[in-house]
Amino acid sequence: MRTITTTEDLAAFCAAAKDHPYVTIDTEFLRERTYWSKLCLIQMALPGKDGDAVLVDPIEGSQMSMEPLYDLFRHKATVKVFHAARQDLEIFFVEGNVFPDPLFDTQVAAMVCGFGEQVGYETLVKKIAKENLDKTSRFTDWSRRPLTSAQSEYALADVTHLRVIYEWLAAQLAKNGRQGWVEEELSLLTDPETYITRPDEAWMRVKTRTTSGRFLAVVKELARFREGYAQGNNVPRSRVMKDDALLELASTRPTSMEELGRSRLLQREGRKTEIAEGIIAAIKAGLEMRPEDMPKPDLEREQLQVNPALADLLRVLLKAKSESLGVAPRLIASAADLDAIAAGERKVDALNGWRAEAFGDDAMRLCRGEIALSAKGNEVRVVRL
Repeated sequence: MRTITTTEDLAAFCAAAKDHPYVTIDTEFLRERTYWSKLCLIQMALPGKDGDAVLVDPIEGSQMSMEPLYDLFRHKATVKVFHAARQDLEIFFVEGNVFPDPLFDTQVAAMVCGFGEQVGYETLVKKIAKENLDKTSRFTDWSRRPLTSAQSEYALADVTHLRVIYEWLAAQLAKNGRQGWVEEELSLLTDPETYITRPDEAWMRVKTRTTSGRFLAVVKELARFREGYAQGNNVPRSRVMKDDALLELASTRPTSMEELGRSRLLQREGRKTEIAEGIIAAIKAGLEMRPEDMPKPDLEREQLQVNPALADLLRVLLKAKSESLGVAPRLIASAADLDAIAAGERKVDALNGWRAEAFGDDAMRLCRGEIALSAKGNEVRVVRL
């Protein structure tokens, strides 16, 4: 078991990795007390049962440059293999403004190879690598040093078993011809927009049923302040105020410290002077926002009239298609997608890309009356009219 703490050693390992068709990678990080994830450990392994596997420790090696790793990420001849890569990629994008290219995510690949939705690493280790994981170190504090041998072994297992999983899934994709499906999903993971939250747009993530322009204006300004403060001070947005508190403030609209003090849901952190003043200023800005600048709710989508019979038929079609393909139904289309299609909406993810091939094209044929569904025993069949 080798731990890398210097730029020179990291560069040597990454140079060796460039001579291989792939390298498996994972990270350990903390995010409970910060807005941005704190990178605590990187694990990497080269192909083969006895391929070199290392821990890269950015805490012990605080002076170590990550540039050799980023250079490996840009090396197109070596596939960078992760499992459930989203949070790992966010760290590297924020810290190094780089994405691994090419990328392979075994969770995404497993979903289109019949393992269900958001399949866990432990499940793939059992089913593909035929091994069991020791999960006793799963919820450890990865920022504390020194690491125990149990922690190090647990961390390395996240990349050593990944080699077998990757090779098996890559072979399956070559057989079923669904590499394009995986590449389409991975394009979202390597899109910078996936990881950028702009304070001006933060209000869109706050769930509310109220369509009042003035109410939404105050929500927008409060969400803008919360996001900006959380990012600038590297604290979780919930430490500034949670969504329920934000909505309460958008409704009660306190304009003084005294009125703010009456809030039932605002936590102690949010009552600190700097945050409290920011909240009051945001409410004032929302109340003064010009009508033409107020957020506009998506009323067209809310007013769509769902054809319940067609929605039920689409659900049957989805179930039949997902079973025949061995792909989880929710990966192809959500219940909201089906209702939207049944209401006449056509800007739906389930009608585009690989989902169109798997389900969307036949869904549109069903809507146009070009196909029907029939049952024979336990099997549902598509019949062209």
